[in-house]
Order: sequence, then structure tokens, then C-alpha cells
Amino acid sequence: MYPYSFMQLTDSNTFFGNEIVLFHDYSLASLVLILTAVMSMAYIMKKKKYVTLAYQGSNMLEFLWTFFPVFILMSLGVPSLFLMYMMEGSFKGDLTFKVVGHQWYWSYEGGDFNDFNMISYQVGQYKITPGQFRLLEVDNSLVLPYSTNVRMMITSVDVIHSWTLPSLKMKVDAVPGRLNTMNIFSFKPGSFYGQCSEICGLYHSFMPIHVEFVNWETFLN
Repeated sequence: MYPYSFMQLTDSNTFFGNEIVLFHDYSLASLVLILTAVMSMAYIMKKKKYVTLAYQGSNMLEFLWTFFPVFILMSLGVPSLFLMYMMEGSFKGDLTFKVVGHQWYWSYEGGDFNDFNMISYQVGQYKITPGQFRLLEVDNSLVLPYSTNVRMMITSVDVIHSWTLPSLKMKVDAVPGRLNTMNIFSFKPGSFYGQCSEICGLYHSFMPIHVEFVNWETFLN
């Protein structure tokens, strides 16, 4: 089972992430169905030329090859617009944190309970301990409570960065002079890693992200 597991998307820790995976699977199934139908029709028409002659001027055929593409496009468009609205919409969260991209580190700000301003640098490869991940560990990770609607506000002070957490199906551009928002709702505790996914300069690959979801008691302490 392990070789095939690497061909699939990573398991998500958010409800929106699960919806994205389902939409991906449905889109892929629709594309495979279209490819199979087109190749089958091409094969039949090549082998049996009388089939093409029999359907010349067919109103039913005209209706079918108009209706089915419209149906497939609608079935893909409606859920994609729903996901875009739900993920990128600016909703009031239980907590609000600000993420600022710098060359080449992240800083975090928050003030709902205790005002704090934290800078997160990558841990050097000669300082990591056994069990830690090379190029992904940071000296200060962002700690958030799980089962809580957290609104993230992302921006940058120099060039375009991208705050990305693949396990949460999150990717938000950090643009100078612009404040992008994204909501996070993790339904279980865990530790998740990401990296800047915009080519922001010389040390672009050394801007890791580490987010830990804990219970409220640990978060407040």
C-alpha cells in the first residue's frame, strides 16, 4: 500500500482541505470519463463508418453533445466557486493573527489575549536534533488552538512571499501593501510544516513554516 499512497494527496487536517481533496477527485474522474468517451467514439467511428452516416442530421445527437458538456462544466464550476468563496472570504474569526513575510524569515503578531510579536527563523542544519526535520524546523513555531476558527492576515514588507501549509491545503500570497486573509480551522491537534512557495530571492528555500495546534489550556499558558 505504501507505493500507491505517495501518488495521492496528503491527508488534510481541516474541513476545507477535505472538500478540496473531494473536488480534486471528482474533477479527475470527470476528465477520465470524458477521455474514455471521446476515445471510444473515435474508435467506433473508425471501425464502423456506417455509424457516422446513420447519425447525420440527428437532433438528439445535437442535444446530447450540448447538454453533457454544459452539465459537466456546471458540476465543476459551482463547487469550485463555493470553495473559493469559503476559503478566501473575509470572515470574523475567534482569533486573529498577522503573518508578515521578510527576506528571509517570517514574523507573527497577535493581540486577542496576550500581545506578542514573534520572529521565526530556520534552525540551522548543524543545530537540529534527532527527530527534527532538516530545512523545516524553526526556532519559534506558531502555536494555535484547535477546534477554533482562526483568521490569518498575511502581508509582506519587501517582495512577494507565499505562506503555504500543504497538509492544511493552504497557500496565501504575502504581497507588499496588500492584506490577504485566510481562515484556519483544525479539528484535531497536530504539528504541521510548510515553506515559502514564491521565488522571493537568494534564500527562498530557507523560509520554513511550523504551526502547532494545541488545546486551549496549553495555548493560554
